[in-house]
Amino acid sequence: MIDKKRLALFGYGKTTRAIAKMLENGCIFFDDNCKELKTDEFGNKIYPSSQFDAKNFDIEVTTPSIKPSNSLIKNAKNLYSEYDFFLSPNSPIVNYKLPFNIWISGTNGKTTTTQMLTYLLEKKGAVSGGNIGTPLADLDKNAPIWVLETSSFTLHHTKTAAPNIYLLLPITPDHLDWHGGAKAYEQDKLSPLTRMQEGELALVPKGLNLPKSDAWIVEYESVSDIEKLFGIDANKIKFKGAFLQDAILAMAVTKALFEEADYELINSFTLDAHRQEEIKDSQGRIWVNDSKATNVDAALQAIKVYSDKRIHLILGGDDKGVDLNPFFEEIKNYNIKIYAIGSNTQKLMDLSQKHGIEAYRAEFLSKAMEEINQHHTDSSIALLSPAAASLDQFKSYAQRGNEFKEFVRKI
Repeated sequence: MIDKKRLALFGYGKTTRAIAKMLENGCIFFDDNCKELKTDEFGNKIYPSSQFDAKNFDIEVTTPSIKPSNSLIKNAKNLYSEYDFFLSPNSPIVNYKLPFNIWISGTNGKTTTTQMLTYLLEKKGAVSGGNIGTPLADLDKNAPIWVLETSSFTLHHTKTAAPNIYLLLPITPDHLDWHGGAKAYEQDKLSPLTRMQEGELALVPKGLNLPKSDAWIVEYESVSDIEKLFGIDANKIKFKGAFLQDAILAMAVTKALFEEADYELINSFTLDAHRQEEIKDSQGRIWVNDSKATNVDAALQAIKVYSDKRIHLILGGDDKGVDLNPFFEEIKNYNIKIYAIGSNTQKLMDLSQKHGIEAYRAEFLSKAMEEINQHHTDSSIALLSPAAASLDQFKSYAQRGNEFKEFVRKI
């Protein structure tokens, strides 16, 4: 059994607290938000990060979101990610048979794909965890299959663990300040390939700078590629746009593992709230709640679904300084009007003028919807797909989406 006194947990977060609970608590944490020594209700000690001394510990396990530039990471001598701690061949705590594990990553869609694949494999005993909300410490160790939504943060810190199947959705630059640039972000997303073995499967988008790997790597560019490679008929799947891609990738895994393509089962899957939710008002007009689209790629996927319509697009929030010019270059080709809200309102208005896109300065969601209500018809689409985080004006993307839906209900 691991010596808890020689284990340092970095960050007093959900992942590390779950590890402490699994070890029956009494663990040692180091956290940037801690100013002086504290003891929590479970007997865990939380120290300020400045008090970490590597010579007092044999192993360090980090919360995924801690940046590589953090002093804790820099000073660690034997750093483990959550995945290394549970899934590595040289894990310090494994006393169980490792589950068959499937990692799902990408810039957008990984949560939905993880949910879809777990839904398809539930009858085989699959459980899901990771970035989707359940730490690995809380997963059933007897489950035969773990389906893990895997963030780029986790991938950066993981050095020895590897998936049996790696499913990488399309990637676009994201969290660049954390990773140190687009190239480093891509490298982290591709890093599992370097540790995979012969006979293991990786599905990755075409056009990436793939590292050397012993895995069977299948590159795809479109839904039709996956159809041909795995013998799946996309016409039998009810989902559209990015969700069709998520569904067909999930089905590709079940086809590879069990030669199964259960269209009835995948079509019974229900999407999470705030993901391209279509709502009709009292006049029969369609309003789409896509509040979870917090980056430009997610918003663009939603726009493409309604490319044959006049689109009233509510855009804006905290974009974290992302260059939106490529996004505007793309959407100027659609029949679209922007209703700018949030902290980047002025930026959106300037870009709209620059790219010749009609725009309305709303600043607030309610004002945007009031204006749209004056122009929306049964042949147009009102779309909340902000391409930005919500915390500048809301508690969460869910609150933003719920306020959108409440407005529609009152029309």
